[in-house]
Amino acid sequence: MAEEAHALAIDQVVQKALDDANVSESDLSAVAVTIGPGLSLCLRVGVHKARKIAKVFHLPIVGVHHMEAHALVSRLVNKDLDYPFLALLISGGHNLLVLAQNLGEYVQLGTTIDDAIGEAYDKSARWLGLDIRKGGGPALEELALEGDPNSINFRVPMRQHKDCNFSYAGLKTQVRLAIESRNLCTDDIPISSATEEDRQLRANIAASFQRIAVLHLEDRCQRAVEWALKMEPSIKHFVVSGGVASNQYVRAHLNHIAEKNGLQLVSPPPSLCTDNGVMIAWTGIEHFLAGRFEDPPPADEPDDMQYELRPRWPLGEEYSEGRSVSRSLRTARIHPSLTSMTKSSRN
Repeated sequence: MAEEAHALAIDQVVQKALDDANVSESDLSAVAVTIGPGLSLCLRVGVHKARKIAKVFHLPIVGVHHMEAHALVSRLVNKDLDYPFLALLISGGHNLLVLAQNLGEYVQLGTTIDDAIGEAYDKSARWLGLDIRKGGGPALEELALEGDPNSINFRVPMRQHKDCNFSYAGLKTQVRLAIESRNLCTDDIPISSATEEDRQLRANIAASFQRIAVLHLEDRCQRAVEWALKMEPSIKHFVVSGGVASNQYVRAHLNHIAEKNGLQLVSPPPSLCTDNGVMIAWTGIEHFLAGRFEDPPPADEPDDMQYELRPRWPLGEEYSEGRSVSRSLRTARIHPSLTSMTKSSRN
């Protein structure tokens, strides 16, 4: 279904992008396209369209790493952001802490071992009966403003693990149990129909969840800052990007971490925090200017050609101190990291 939805939309989306920019394909210098990580079926739709345009108009192609694009889009809006910098990428599917040493070169300090923070926000919002048409995260953040963040004693995840990895599955379970123990009928009664007492209980759960969810971020980010500064003492910026980076509570607390360590917090505007074509285009520009691109596809390339996709594609190499016994990530069929490929291309 996801592949079909992408295929139905892509021609219209590409044409709208060209129309909005007041250009045609013949005006382009190159085509940038996400080649991973992600669902192969969906990646294939984008790559097929990109190669079709590149073949017809004889354009080079830049394959983009989705998570690198989240990290680099801040460089589009903040011209002072230069390497090295620390980046936290937080969304519905990812929590990733990386030290960006150069274009295409990253050290992975921490990652998600189960559920990402955005998934925890979304699921908690649904369990609380919130209107999630504009996103579970924004809905929960808004309700949390009405609650007492210290009313429920949720546990901060993974404090026994002295690494920078993230886990939100247990916190999700704590939220579900808190709802059940208070006999809140959130499935049958949406927040808009809740009594004043019921609404306050839900707000307290939302606020308590958000406090602990962000405390977990703060714990990991503080350690990541220390590790990053040990490797690269010249770091000046802490980039926070991805869909959850538009949450003002999250930004405020991470800004405290940045300021405490003498760093400047940098985040793209909310419109560039969630997945967007601008971040792919910008990252494509950076690599294109660095001479990292493929030649145009041959004129006789068949339309049904099977392309190399990278659904499980690490951004960087793991920091030695960051390896944790708590991790249970599968290793089968993982593509070599972007960093290792960048370094090998120079040799």
